[in-house]
Amino acid sequence: MKALGPSDAFRLLAAEGWLELGNAREAEWELAQIKGRARSRPEVLKARWRVCHAAKKWAAGVEVGRKLIKLAPRDSFGWINRSYAIRRAPEGGVQAAYDALKPGAERVEDVEMVAFNLACYACQLGRLDEARHWLKRAFGVAKQNGRLVECRRQALLEEDLRPLRDDLGSLDA
Repeated sequence: MKALGPSDAFRLLAAEGWLELGNAREAEWELAQIKGRARSRPEVLKARWRVCHAAKKWAAGVEVGRKLIKLAPRDSFGWINRSYAIRRAPEGGVQAAYDALKPGAERVEDVEMVAFNLACYACQLGRLDEARHWLKRAFGVAKQNGRLVECRRQALLEEDLRPLRDDLGSLDA
């Protein structure tokens, strides 16, 4: 895939800067200046999703996530963030987010955060054994990647996993 041209690369960088400054409106304006095929590039769509998140535009976030999955089905970003938006969209919810994310566990290359998020959703749905299964899988991948300590710390801080907090030490990776 052809790289972004200088003007579009500048617009993307500017949008990311506005997002870091907490100004989703200016970031959205910068992204709107990107024209043609460049608008559909994964890095542009990822920035667009971050704008949707900052502006709490969940339906738009679902659509951007869907496009990302179609373009890059083995990248977890689209899967995770589409589900995140589905959870918050008026017609969504936790079960819908779980159902949308689960196929990603078999398709993505970087499954750690997909499994982690599935654990969160299963936990919130009251399916604690299933949540343990997904969290154990996340820990296993994290261990292989030298990220086990960080993943465990994240699990301890994650409110969605509160019902499993006492079990975290016993989930062998």
